[in-house]
Amino acid sequence: MRASLILLLLVLVIDAALEWYILRQIRSRVRNRKTLWWRAELWSSILFFALLVAAIIVPAGSETRGLLLTKMWLLFTFFSTFVAKLIAVIFDLLASVPRLFGHKRIKALTVTGIALALIIFLSMWWGALINRSRIDVNEVTVEVTGLPQSFDGYRIVQFSDLHTGTYGNDTTFVSRLVDRINGLHGDAIMFTGDIVNSESVELTPFISPLSRLKAPDGVFAILGNHDYGDYTRWETPQHKVANMDSLFSFYRRTGMDLLRNETRWIRRGGDSIAVIGVENIGEPPFPVYGSLTSSYPTLDDDVTKILLTHNPRHWVDSIQNNDNVRIQLALSGHTHAMQIEVGGVSPASLRYETWGGLYADSHEHHQLYVNIGAGTVGIPMRIGATPEITVITLRRRK
Repeated sequence: MRASLILLLLVLVIDAALEWYILRQIRSRVRNRKTLWWRAELWSSILFFALLVAAIIVPAGSETRGLLLTKMWLLFTFFSTFVAKLIAVIFDLLASVPRLFGHKRIKALTVTGIALALIIFLSMWWGALINRSRIDVNEVTVEVTGLPQSFDGYRIVQFSDLHTGTYGNDTTFVSRLVDRINGLHGDAIMFTGDIVNSESVELTPFISPLSRLKAPDGVFAILGNHDYGDYTRWETPQHKVANMDSLFSFYRRTGMDLLRNETRWIRRGGDSIAVIGVENIGEPPFPVYGSLTSSYPTLDDDVTKILLTHNPRHWVDSIQNNDNVRIQLALSGHTHAMQIEVGGVSPASLRYETWGGLYADSHEHHQLYVNIGAGTVGIPMRIGATPEITVITLRRRK
């Protein structure tokens, strides 16, 4: 909480400095001193500062979900303008560097900064209003050594990171997502965690659409780091326990099979594969709830295994190049590609070795697919990194 307050104060100070600089430059560069430009900038400064203050004081209780959405959009409005102003000011400062050596300011740099700031601002709002609801279906073929013959061509439809709280009571997007998933006619559907943002009550409006998910071999799910209520201040430990009990009840009502350090078997005649679902295992500050050995004690056997594990860091730390763990394919989510991906490049790569797509270790004995998620958290936008449904077709490796 203290770190958040310090960060907030830092943003306020930087924003105040940006506004002061912009006002000062407008007044010094505009020839007509009676122009309305600087007055407009002054009032816009006051407006966006008020937006931030309003967002801060909006209550954060579960009974005020409508206000939480208002808070989210207020913060996003402030953030989009803050980033645009920061870019414009940085370029203008660079344009003014030659003046330190007695030369003229480079006006082209100022113009470039203003243009870039405008592009970024419009991109952020395009990502919020349009791109975050554009569903992308990725078809992937995964070759698996030792895959039983009867499972050659088996189709798994994966989705992840719904974060239903971001949508309030509006089920439009989730309903459309469910229709797309069902329309892909997978043999099994697998959800890899983060169905809510912070509290189970967020799931209430979405029970009906999620209940429509159907596949011949079932709909399997695991929990993500956001699903445990660790991002909410609970009055007592009992309130947190009640929140989890409510979440488990919601899952039962949807008909989704929630795996909590458990294994399910999918059978085709005399052949079978194991679907292992672990609770969240990831890097700090995310608590560890999962146990791979509790989920499946004989990890070195010859059974073909599909592992659902929310955070891909678990695969990197415990499965990759580990000959004692024979898990042919793991499915993860969590990264969202940080909701930004342009030309196959994402800032998520700075934090995660495996942030989106298909990965394999040096011997290709273990493979991982990271789904970049369907929902948003924090900032309600996706620049590139469109909401993903993955269709994974299993093939026997020859």
